[in-house]
Amino acid sequence: MHSNRGANSVKAANHGVLCEMNRFPISRRQLLKWAGVAPSATLLTAQAFAQDKSFVHGLSLFGEPKYKADFKHYDYVNPAAPKGGKLRLGFLGSFDTLNGFSIKGDPMAFGYGQISIDIPYETLMQSPYDQPATNYGHIASGIYHPADFSSAIFQLRPEARFHDGKSISAEDVIWTFETLRKQLPSYQGYYKNISKVAQSGEREVTFSFDAPGNRELPSNTGDVVVLPKHYWTSNDAAGKLRDISSNTMEPPLGSGPYRISAAKAGQFVKLARVPDYWAKDLPTQIGRNNFDEIEIVLFRDAQVAHEAFKADQYDFRLESSSKQWATGYDFPAIKDGRCIKTTERLQNVEQIQAWVLNLRRPKFQDERVRRALDLAFDYEWTNKNLFFGQYVRCRSIFNNSELEAKGLPSPEELTLLEPLKADLPSEVFTQAFTPPLNDTPQNRRKNLREASRLLDEAGWKITQQGTKSIRKNPNGDVLTLDFVLDSPLFERIALPYSQELESLGFAVTIRTVDAAQYERRVEDRDFDIISGVWGQSLSPGNEQREYWGTASADTKGSRNYSGIKNKAIDALIEKLIFATDRRAQVTAARALDRAVMANHYFVPMWFVAEERIAYWNRLGRPSRVPEHALGFTSTWWFDDSKMPKG
Repeated sequence: MHSNRGANSVKAANHGVLCEMNRFPISRRQLLKWAGVAPSATLLTAQAFAQDKSFVHGLSLFGEPKYKADFKHYDYVNPAAPKGGKLRLGFLGSFDTLNGFSIKGDPMAFGYGQISIDIPYETLMQSPYDQPATNYGHIASGIYHPADFSSAIFQLRPEARFHDGKSISAEDVIWTFETLRKQLPSYQGYYKNISKVAQSGEREVTFSFDAPGNRELPSNTGDVVVLPKHYWTSNDAAGKLRDISSNTMEPPLGSGPYRISAAKAGQFVKLARVPDYWAKDLPTQIGRNNFDEIEIVLFRDAQVAHEAFKADQYDFRLESSSKQWATGYDFPAIKDGRCIKTTERLQNVEQIQAWVLNLRRPKFQDERVRRALDLAFDYEWTNKNLFFGQYVRCRSIFNNSELEAKGLPSPEELTLLEPLKADLPSEVFTQAFTPPLNDTPQNRRKNLREASRLLDEAGWKITQQGTKSIRKNPNGDVLTLDFVLDSPLFERIALPYSQELESLGFAVTIRTVDAAQYERRVEDRDFDIISGVWGQSLSPGNEQREYWGTASADTKGSRNYSGIKNKAIDALIEKLIFATDRRAQVTAARALDRAVMANHYFVPMWFVAEERIAYWNRLGRPSRVPEHALGFTSTWWFDDSKMPKG
């Protein structure tokens, strides 16, 4: 259950702080899904309101929404937060378009990790930061769905309007959805089961589903962004018809709390708070969107960006580099309190990050080659020597959660797995997935010997080429491995890995390319191995089709980076999506976890279980941190009086 606002995650990858962890921007909704729900809980269904078609203000996948219809504001905001001031942010990367709904070019990303900005475009519903898998009405004041989850009906607020004053209409909703589903791979997979969208009342839109039982689809439909049809189907200032599938530096017309006031490709974007924002008095918006201005400055070099933060050139930093966190924050402003360095632990499922193998290359179709690559990656050395021991090894697509498969399959899991046995590795039934352990020199040598044996068995034999030992198959093809990276920061991780691979006979190249070239190569699947990230949650569902499903494998721009095509995985994804209750969902997720991990489609990397943040002490924040997000930037505010004078 993940939001798909804008183009896919890879497109925006280079706008985040590029480093070992969390390279891909993650939407607010991806940050909010989530933990600790009771297995017996069920969706707030039409049992409460189906017969009279009553509309409700919010939906929760597990139990009722925390906040009742008459709530005043979220518990974690400061309703008296002052408005004003300027927030300065520094992002690493570049951009050449302000249109985030095109798969072309290099779009501006308005957030990454725990940095989330309320950008100009808005959705039918919005998620809070303190209850998992819950949505409250935003552009839509209410939602109805029948007991079988075969449709969802949204009532639009009459006061909802775009920045030009034009009301947001059912026609805008329908045009946006149909347009974006045609051109965005993420919409095509995520909203696969939406068969029709139509106006069903003056300010009412009905989404019809092609199959009942998709429990999260009504809530997911609330994630649909709404764009102004009249803007995108009219001419720009130069008299040219706008094209939502193309790049543009024209600031878009939106409806949110901020509008883009200025921008220069590759350099900066400035946002201005909209003083007459239509939703400013909604209880979901009280205490939020407090800065008058937000300026995002782009940096091309990570060290330059870090030095700029130390020099007080921007206000907030989400640190993803373990080395920088351990060694780069010993400067005077930290010691005298002008700059704050702290960590926050949130209750979120941890994402999966990995070295992604491109199965479209014939050499990676052989599982033995993939397993050899896994055996050769010395995570323990990497964590100790490069990451200061701060990370935990990924072993699941649902790390650090109840969805993670552990031990042997349960009887309930076997009920799902047994019929799919022909398309699953035998290990799914005999052992839990465990990454290779290189904690001692003996284990390291043992793993390299096993990797060499697997490569021999796969037909890749050692031959001498000058002073190097390389592997060739019977056709004389050399066993090459081309790393494609988009940041020099990843070179320090790839280089020691490449040395182990070269000792096994791989002919390794490491290519660090600029952002635009990297995106082209990933979209065109022109790589052997890249570093990839998939954001996950404790309410997974439709997004899994795009991550691991056959239908997305050949879709340009999808997040099925490896090109996975596996009938068993497809079947388990559908079991997960159409699970009837929490227990069934957990069972299906664990079975899917086993199927994906046992195939060795990627080499698992790591995660860190806390957020590392630093900020200049001119920012105010609520006293309570919500369970599932920092609330930055939306609930923080400017308070220069906090800054020690010196």
